[in-house]
Amino acid sequence: MARNPPLAAVLPFDVVDDAWRLALVPALAAGATLPLLPPVGIGLLALAFGVLWFHRDPDRSTPDAEGTVVAPADGTVSVVREEGERLRLGIFMNVTDVHVNRAPLAGTVREVRHRPGANRPAFDKESDRNEQVVIDFGEYELLVIAGWFARRIHPSVEPGDTVDRGDRVGHVSFGSRADVVLPADVDADDLLVSEGDSTRAGETIIAERD
Repeated sequence: MARNPPLAAVLPFDVVDDAWRLALVPALAAGATLPLLPPVGIGLLALAFGVLWFHRDPDRSTPDAEGTVVAPADGTVSVVREEGERLRLGIFMNVTDVHVNRAPLAGTVREVRHRPGANRPAFDKESDRNEQVVIDFGEYELLVIAGWFARRIHPSVEPGDTVDRGDRVGHVSFGSRADVVLPADVDADDLLVSEGDSTRAGETIIAERD
């Protein structure tokens, strides 16, 4: 991800680079309306700050434990199911969660593909049909699924890129879900989380491999 502009020094948190572009419109509108309509200007300024806060990008400490799979997203485990001979685990990202996604395992990106689709709420069972970006690592896949409001999925990796477990692989704006189709050697007994559990991207261990 690109470096943040110098203005980032005044923020108490780091943000993804795309946040500055999204916050620019309400920030400029706030500057124009503050002298004339202070309440409206303050509201617009709060909106710009809210956009930046939503796109915050904190550092994470990935556990140094071999054979573990870490969560790809902050949020709540909403899907655990068998998909063919493999397990799929989905994490719903609420609007208050950090929306930076991280690699559950080390690997080399084989393919990044975009699939258009519907715009159901990300917590809905039908959201599997939503617009999504699939990052294919060969032995596993990470799927970032847009919600009803989110239409901006930003992968930050390309085919051929190599990542370590817990590395950033992209972000998504405004509510969504991140699913990982786990490697074939991970079964239900290897899972350390279940539906309803909270996770932190790059830190929460969701499974252990033999």
